[in-house]
Amino acid sequence: MSNDYQYNCRHFKGYIPCRPHKEQGVECTADCPAREPVSGNILIIKLGAMGDVIRTTPLFERLKQEYPRARFFWLTDFPQVVPPTVDRILPFDPASLTWLRSLDFSMIINLDKDPQACALLEQLSADDKRGFGLQAGMPAPINQAADHKFRTGISDTYSQENTQHYLEEIFAIIDMDYRDEEYILPPSEENPLFGQKLGSMDMPIIGLNTGCGGRWKTRLWSIDNWRQLTELLTRAGYAVLFLGGPEEDEKNQYLADTTDGIYLGHFPFNQFITLVDHCALVVSAVTMAMHVAVGLKKPMVLLNNIFNRHEFHFFTDSTILEPPEPCECYYRPTCKKGETCLNDISPQKVVDAVIQLLPR
Repeated sequence: MSNDYQYNCRHFKGYIPCRPHKEQGVECTADCPAREPVSGNILIIKLGAMGDVIRTTPLFERLKQEYPRARFFWLTDFPQVVPPTVDRILPFDPASLTWLRSLDFSMIINLDKDPQACALLEQLSADDKRGFGLQAGMPAPINQAADHKFRTGISDTYSQENTQHYLEEIFAIIDMDYRDEEYILPPSEENPLFGQKLGSMDMPIIGLNTGCGGRWKTRLWSIDNWRQLTELLTRAGYAVLFLGGPEEDEKNQYLADTTDGIYLGHFPFNQFITLVDHCALVVSAVTMAMHVAVGLKKPMVLLNNIFNRHEFHFFTDSTILEPPEPCECYYRPTCKKGETCLNDISPQKVVDAVIQLLPR
């Protein structure tokens, strides 16, 4: 059956009206003034973690410049943080996989070394595949440029010698040089409570993100250290705002009850972005909140022990603090000695770093 439907238009959905039709009333024809022809499909596979998805977004910005007419797909466990300008944002579920297997791609980029992501790359049809696939049923680099990032994942020795930050590494996977592209954060959402509680403050607000996520407990700074840090910061003339999610709620409430720091609660992710934006500086371990602060170009004092310090990249002046003695638990979820060496970083050292970055 012949028809005039514009299947190769960026706006075409096929199962619902397109956005220009809903907003402008235009029809799907060759002479539609909103028609935007596309040529080729590009798929990015970056499932998680949430912070890693956020810090992968500069890659999309560059790909859009290099392939302006491509239709972009992004498969992820965290669709809420993928740039809204991606044409098709897909959760990693059976419905998405069914559709993807029916498509032909000009390029597929898999940035995850998880077996399921690598297996999917092997199953999909594409002219150009980059990143990680399978060899003998095991994850493997599929192009030479991906070998460096692959080796950092299987050899602690090689990983500890690495001097490239994450963005340089993932750009190298697709044979591109990193050119200072920045994070693309999701749209933020204001909460009236933030303005009421924080809007009239005449002191710089220091955000203390007290959690570390569930996987790497070796990143957890003690609650007593957070309490001492809060007392030192308030004494030095700063306001302290405790940040975190549901896992940190009890801890942050206790800190707010026992210090002069402020805790407003935990909020949906889009509102959390706004809350972090109220801060003049953020103190955090390596967490999703760290990536939000980096994306907002907030000065940071980053507490790090188990990761290679060269991995991190900031868009404004920031400081990485580490224990005085090298950590023996490189990329380990639990400490070999029973107590994390992150606690060897003193609260006073953190205060000194805050004052140097943000003089009172």
